[in-house]
Amino acid sequence: MRCPRCGHLEDKVTDSRTARGGDAIRRRRMCVKCEHRFTTYEEVIRAHLRVIKRDKRREDLDRIKLLNGVQRACEKRPVSADQMETMVDTILVELENEYDREVPSEAIGEKVMERLEKIDDVAYVRFASVYRRFKDVNQFLSAIEGMMVRP
Repeated sequence: MRCPRCGHLEDKVTDSRTARGGDAIRRRRMCVKCEHRFTTYEEVIRAHLRVIKRDKRREDLDRIKLLNGVQRACEKRPVSADQMETMVDTILVELENEYDREVPSEAIGEKVMERLEKIDDVAYVRFASVYRRFKDVNQFLSAIEGMMVRP
């Protein structure tokens, strides 16, 4: 593993433990040259799902891209990194169980919104505004009113 600080290729593992509910291994490493400490994750590579975008393009389902979208929606909100990681991991497992090779982007967006609505209302509206491409304030108001009606 290349050191992110000095680029040296030799390091030693100082600690290993399971992460993401046993789906990954978190390793603390230390560069033998500059002694910089850094963390890596090791996980099983699953069969790749492809996302069918709105314009019919297809691209690989990217966990990091999905997590980044959730993080943007939850920015400056009381949602922990663990909650976001768990949400993304749960969504990915569900998608792998429901779809063989390709998944519509709409299915991903709906799953994210379903979970964000339970965690944080503001994050939900932020995500929905991008996902549903709100054009004006009235669409925001409709989304908020819809949330207020729900039990």
